[in-house]
Amino acid sequence: MPQDQPVSRRAFLGKAATLGVAGAVAPLTVGSSASKAPGAAAARALSAADIEGAERVAGVAFTPEQREAMLEPLERRLGVLEDLHAASPPNSLIPAQRFDPQIAGDRPRPPQPHPEWIPSPASRPGSKEDLAFQPVHVLASLLRSRQVTSLELTRLYLERLKHYDRVLHCVVNLTEERALAQAKAADAELDAGLWRGPLHGVPWGAKDLLSVRGYPTTWGAMPFRDQVIDDDASVVERLDAAGAVLLAKLTTGALAWGDVWFGGKTLNPWNIEQGSSGSSAGPGSAVAAGLVGFAIGSETLGSIVSPSTRNAVSGFRPTFGRVSRAGAMTLSWSLDKLGPMCRSAFDCALVFGAVHGQDDRDPTTLDADFAWPFSIEPARIRVGYVAGAFEGDYAGAESDRAVLDVLRSLGFDPKPMAWPDIPTGGPMLALGAETAAAFDELSRTGGTDSMVSQQLWPSSFREARFITAVDYVNGQRQRTRLMHVVSGLMANHDVIVTNHRRNGLSITNLTGHPTVTVPNRLDPLEDAPESGRRRTDAINFIGGLYQDDVTLAVAHAYQSATDFHLQRPPIQ
Repeated sequence: MPQDQPVSRRAFLGKAATLGVAGAVAPLTVGSSASKAPGAAAARALSAADIEGAERVAGVAFTPEQREAMLEPLERRLGVLEDLHAASPPNSLIPAQRFDPQIAGDRPRPPQPHPEWIPSPASRPGSKEDLAFQPVHVLASLLRSRQVTSLELTRLYLERLKHYDRVLHCVVNLTEERALAQAKAADAELDAGLWRGPLHGVPWGAKDLLSVRGYPTTWGAMPFRDQVIDDDASVVERLDAAGAVLLAKLTTGALAWGDVWFGGKTLNPWNIEQGSSGSSAGPGSAVAAGLVGFAIGSETLGSIVSPSTRNAVSGFRPTFGRVSRAGAMTLSWSLDKLGPMCRSAFDCALVFGAVHGQDDRDPTTLDADFAWPFSIEPARIRVGYVAGAFEGDYAGAESDRAVLDVLRSLGFDPKPMAWPDIPTGGPMLALGAETAAAFDELSRTGGTDSMVSQQLWPSSFREARFITAVDYVNGQRQRTRLMHVVSGLMANHDVIVTNHRRNGLSITNLTGHPTVTVPNRLDPLEDAPESGRRRTDAINFIGGLYQDDVTLAVAHAYQSATDFHLQRPPIQ
């Protein structure tokens, strides 16, 4: 097609997309309500001048002759792009490529038989409030010994969810009918002497990006507020099989970013003037406030670590590929992980034991050994700590350094180390490109216009149009280099201890390493000490690939010598 002939708006967008620069016209086309105005004039044809302008964004430079030579081949691609846009694949459709943490050479231990964990005897607490805050391993004992029934627990937590949600805004939808039926079934089995394991009869909450048959799955975003997915996510199926009782779909920041969703902001029970962070905002808030026995959250880049830190709960981001994401909203195929958020690392291990494993619906998953309880000899565990994270005078420094002292008192010998000095910006292009692809149609059709924040995902989706395929692939090649370097670093450490100052969040999400986040600071607010509100903080234990049990065991050892995870927030 000659360059001076006009083309349709759709063809023009296709041309821009082949260059990876459709974002250059985003204000008038991609995801813009202005582009849908009746009678809008057709966009002009792509010209050499358009290519020249795009070069500055793509970081390349062509000659006038090269620009002219590109026009005809680009025009021939328009049909391909029209087909891609017309196909509008669902969020659940996976790409042909998949991320594999084993690229760097780390291999999982083959699954082995392990003795069944049996709960230690426990006595029923004296009040409902005390009962609500019991950890999973204690609830398991009370349920198995029949000192408490699943129906009693379910009704207690449902009552608390309804009461405290008026303040915390952590619930999207209750699954009350389903929960009551599950609780009655669990009690019938337990009364008959059938024990499915530590989660049998324990009530829990799901971050609302997990599909549950018969209930809305809103992804926290207004465009999906009434979405019902007629399927149960794999993790929901596995928890059903373990006898757990699903109470509620808990809030997620819109499309898994932050703590703001279409119903408002989810709040931190330790300080209700503060958001609960995100995007696993509801799970963090609900677990901290004693509204569920445990919850399942998700992380792409900090969405378990951050709300666990803010809400002073114990969160576990497993090795990439250990928990199936089938039935969960996709944000980034190569970065998304699901994991438990609980009162303790021990509880996280019990929940993880029920949900991990290979699943045909998620080809990134595998079967690997997981032993719990996992016995460790502290003197034999090679613990490193990120030296730069503990240096200087900063808020929480005393609490962070106390963690190292506790570990030393237990027999560990933490050694200083440092993260590799490799930029993560190139590898992180995956996040922008994959999220924009996952919600391509929503962005192109202006569906993001109804989202609460226009400065988060809507802007990010448009910005991602500037990412070229060449840069994306080269970023992933740099990711491989990063994986090899971190694999070499972990060859000398079983667990690395760090804080949020230099926690390697981008690095370990890119490489797929597991992280346990546990509270280590609950200080009264300086400006309102009488309020009972607290300033929270956490420490992170990062383990080797597929060494999830070792990582959890070190975090559990720390918690066995401290009581931060046993404290309760001041919310009334």
